[in-house]
Amino acid sequence: MRAPSGSVTGLCSASATMFAVGMAFLGYWGVYEPGHWRSFDYVVVILALIGFAALGSVPWIVTTPVAEEGEEKVVAARRALALGVVLIWLSVLVAVFA
Repeated sequence: MRAPSGSVTGLCSASATMFAVGMAFLGYWGVYEPGHWRSFDYVVVILALIGFAALGSVPWIVTTPVAEEGEEKVVAARRALALGVVLIWLSVLVAVFA
């Protein structure tokens, strides 16, 4: 089954948007503030970095050349996008409630 028209563009722009939201969160949260980090600070940063890696891989996954027509990597890119979004929002929740 062919991917819907615009899937590649939509996935790439969605991952870039969530990447920007995550970067804005980290800048606002205070990664650069002086002082000692607590253990939950490391959890927040590690979750965010793994989320950024997943979001950054979405354009690479979805634009990977395929051997045959109809074997698009849209499903794998959607999963990577979902993983990245969940991890970024999880890092936000940990930062807010910890």
